[in-house]
This record gives sequence, C-alpha cells and structure tokens, in this order.
Amino acid sequence: MSVEVRLDQGRLSRFLRLRGGIVERNLARRTSRVADIARGLAPGSMPQYIDWHIEEGAGGLQGVITCDHPATLWVLQGTRPHLIRARRAKALRFEVDGQIVFAKVVRHPGTRPNNFMGRALRVGR
Repeated sequence: MSVEVRLDQGRLSRFLRLRGGIVERNLARRTSRVADIARGLAPGSMPQYIDWHIEEGAGGLQGVITCDHPATLWVLQGTRPHLIRARRAKALRFEVDGQIVFAKVVRHPGTRPNNFMGRALRVGR
C-alpha cells in the first residue's frame, strides 16, 4: 500500500493567513497579552489610552499596539529640565508639603525616559 501526500505551499499559506484563521487568532492572543503588560507598566492614566488591533501589512498580518495619550512621547523619550510659565492665569497653583503655593515660573527637573511599550514587548515574548 502506497500513500502520497502533496502540499501546495501557496494554498496552505493562504489558508493559514485567512481572517479568523489560526494565525490571526494566535497573533491576536499574543498582541492582547503584550497590550495588557503595557497597561500594567504605563504610568498614571495612560493605561486607559492603550489599545490593540490586527491589520494587514506588506508582510502579512501584524499586531499593532497604540497609546493615544497626549503625553506618550514625553514619557517614552523623557524630558530635559525646563521652565513652566503661567500662560492662562497670573500664577501656577500647586501643593508642596501640604501648603498651597503660587508661582509665575517653575523649574521642572525633567523626567527619565520610561519605555513601557518596549519593555512590554520584551516581557511578552
């Protein structure tokens, strides 16, 4: 008894990459897991702005994770020391050691980069 099996590589590849197929479901599961990790590492209110989706790219399906928070770039890259000036009011108002303080100008010390998206990708692999 003889058995012969032939695989059509193109047809097999198209079958695996169908929308809703095995590859897309696996990619969605992995992308969702990395997005959840990024939400856990993101500071402040940024986790609410993290979302993910699957899209067709030049090389096939790809998982995309986005963060739409207005300060995302500053958190990822950090900031240098800079001055903050009152623009819409006469003074800035904030609390220091339980007391309310007013100032026209504040020297911000800057922030270190926090690449929570890159760390989530490395952890989620």
